[in-house]
Amino acid sequence: MQVAQLNASAGLAPGGARALEAAALAPEAAVAAAPAQPTAATPTPPRRGLSNWDQALQGDIASAQQALDFLDQSTSQLQALKGELAAKLAARQGHASQVEARVRQFGATWRARRDVSGASLDGQLRYSGTQPARQRFSIRGLTLSNLQAGGKEVLSFSVGGAKQVAGSVSIEPGLSKEQIVQRFDQALAPANIRVTGDDAGALVFSTPETSWSMVRDTLSVRGGGIRYPDGQMNRVQTDEAAPVIAPETWDTGDIDALRQTLQQVVQALAHLQQARGAVGAALAQASGRVATAQPAALGVGMDSLARNFIATAGAPGYHGLLAVNSALVGINRERVQSLLGLHT
Repeated sequence: MQVAQLNASAGLAPGGARALEAAALAPEAAVAAAPAQPTAATPTPPRRGLSNWDQALQGDIASAQQALDFLDQSTSQLQALKGELAAKLAARQGHASQVEARVRQFGATWRARRDVSGASLDGQLRYSGTQPARQRFSIRGLTLSNLQAGGKEVLSFSVGGAKQVAGSVSIEPGLSKEQIVQRFDQALAPANIRVTGDDAGALVFSTPETSWSMVRDTLSVRGGGIRYPDGQMNRVQTDEAAPVIAPETWDTGDIDALRQTLQQVVQALAHLQQARGAVGAALAQASGRVATAQPAALGVGMDSLARNFIATAGAPGYHGLLAVNSALVGINRERVQSLLGLHT
């Protein structure tokens, strides 16, 4: 529904816009239909409206719509599963196979989250827009309290092999938690690993989900003998942040398991709803920029395009028929209603 509104707000259906531009830029038809005019400066040809828009704006809108598609699909499946679970618990009977099938269906959708959402939603359903979703993780034994204790030490990290040094962090007594976080973040940023501190004051690392397996399997550190051994690089043990929804743990074997699964489904629906609110707000903000995203000369260009189309469509013969017929391609009742809805 949002896609139709955005197409409508551009003023022309995709097929119609291409046809109008083709008519406007067809020199034979324009010359045949238009009367001779005094020589004047050649006007700038009208440019495509959408292709002139801010590319980042188009990406923001597309990313939000794709994330909403995933959230809506997931919500619909969980609502159906919730209904099946409630009915089975209320009647103490029913088709267990239907409940299990619903669980498997949502499990498959959840595992495809990265692809279906365009990599804009992470395992905690945080929306990242056009930036790829990131996997958050911690490193065992590497805590802010541990780093603030002890003497001075330089920690060198590598990703992708012992010779691939990602960066080094100098730790000395007296550093605040904020300073430690900043040093780690600056040192590991070239390896596409970012570092923040959570509400509990712990170090939280993150990397794009597409890079997570490589980081998990190769991240190593070399210290100075205080917190980590000196000499060769040592593989670190990482713990990835658990996803907020884990359908692989849902059990339907007995009444107690069904009750627990129903509770988890209700919680999952709450997470989806919260994520949908965040993505919806991002889409509304991007849509609000549409009015100012068009170039200033677009209105003049559209006037010229319309005049050229009128001249071409009004000319007798094949070119006029082609222009009218092509302009109608892609126009249907839904597009017309969507366009009229903007003015009601």
